[in-house]
Amino acid sequence: MDQWHRAATLMVFVAIATPLAIAQTTPQASFSATSAHVAQPGKPVSITLLRWSTDEERAAVVAALNAPPAPPAAAAPAPAEDAAGAGTAERGGTAAGGRAGRGGRGGRGRGEAAAPATPIAALTAALGKAPTLGYIWTDEVTGYSIKYAHRAPSADGGQRIILATNRVLGAQSPGWKPIGTESPADYEFTVIELRLNAKGRGEGKTSLTAKVAVDEQARSIALENYAAAPVMLEVK
Repeated sequence: MDQWHRAATLMVFVAIATPLAIAQTTPQASFSATSAHVAQPGKPVSITLLRWSTDEERAAVVAALNAPPAPPAAAAPAPAEDAAGAGTAERGGTAAGGRAGRGGRGGRGRGEAAAPATPIAALTAALGKAPTLGYIWTDEVTGYSIKYAHRAPSADGGQRIILATNRVLGAQSPGWKPIGTESPADYEFTVIELRLNAKGRGEGKTSLTAKVAVDEQARSIALENYAAAPVMLEVK
């Protein structure tokens, strides 16, 4: 291939690759807000979404929270040889010491099972494994990776947006401590629900002051009893 053909090939490659690169990095949505009902209100919050969760990604997160907790495992019956050993111990035999030492070697009894995972633990794990879809920036040094992003139109022409990050919003900043209410649960993640009008303005509430549940109609995770939770974000 001569120099002219190489140059032409390179120009075609650049012409194709450049729009693809731009499409992959151009935000799909962005929001600006300020904090409210916290120790230091008025803090700036910037939300940038590179893309929304796919149907498969959304279903995996919903399934994690929707799954019922596993029933506790029943203790296994003692083996016959252990029962015989117990009888020897009652008669004053030396076999009891050997049995006891062998049972303590593993650190967990033979009939003891690991504690079953709760739906919240399953949701925490699912968010930890989910891809990064965007970022939330506050006045803190580091931002928060968005691991879940879903939107649905509302009847008034606005939209309902549900986001989740695998970290606790404002955990390292006293200024983000909610006032006038206590956290209903000790989550290791944060779910944010925005309700915006047709102009993109509205409010946001978080799992810092509300429990997380599955909204079957929206097929999404959401805040339980949204109306009762205090507004924590004022979206401009």
